[in-house]
Amino acid sequence: MTKLFPDAPPVGTAMKATQESEEARRFLALRRSANKAFLGEPGPNPQTLNDILTAATRVPDHRRLSPWRFIVLEGEARTAFAEKAARVQREENEFASDGDLDATRALPMRAPTVVVLVSSPKDDNRTPVWEQELSVGALGHNLLLSANAAGFAGCWLTEWISFSDGINRVLGLEKGERIAGYFYLGTATADPQERARPDANALISRWTG
Repeated sequence: MTKLFPDAPPVGTAMKATQESEEARRFLALRRSANKAFLGEPGPNPQTLNDILTAATRVPDHRRLSPWRFIVLEGEARTAFAEKAARVQREENEFASDGDLDATRALPMRAPTVVVLVSSPKDDNRTPVWEQELSVGALGHNLLLSANAAGFAGCWLTEWISFSDGINRVLGLEKGERIAGYFYLGTATADPQERARPDANALISRWTG
């Protein structure tokens, strides 16, 4: 079987500083998240997902702290998480309706594979947490790119399940950790449409002193 991604070379191997590629330029210029409502089977199998996540970790990471980790929800684990999430919602929000709870149960069922990206900063007294969180954001984007390059559609969402102490306990987060988002991966059942994009020229300034 042809590998999806090449293996990383041994530490200390001389690497190319640039890898010019017209295909890569087109891929980046036309990047588009999938619509959360149109993600079906199949999702990546465990080995393919491991390859995707391995490729995703090639991001800027000052002092090699790896201030992130993954929690994978797939198969029946999604149903178990759905029920526990609904229970947490009921405990944390006394006004949650039956419809709200049903909507929560549906969240992990959007796609066959759900990856929870956890921000896990290391207290080394040298690297600011903010800098480590930027690395987490870079990894999130790289995860979408890696999945897409492997033939899977995906989207990155947060919603209330990213900001709940109860959900953090369900997923076993440790002190100082927080959820950067949920990545829903699967096979697109419909192609997304292009959406409005910012005018980059309006956002660029050049400091001249």
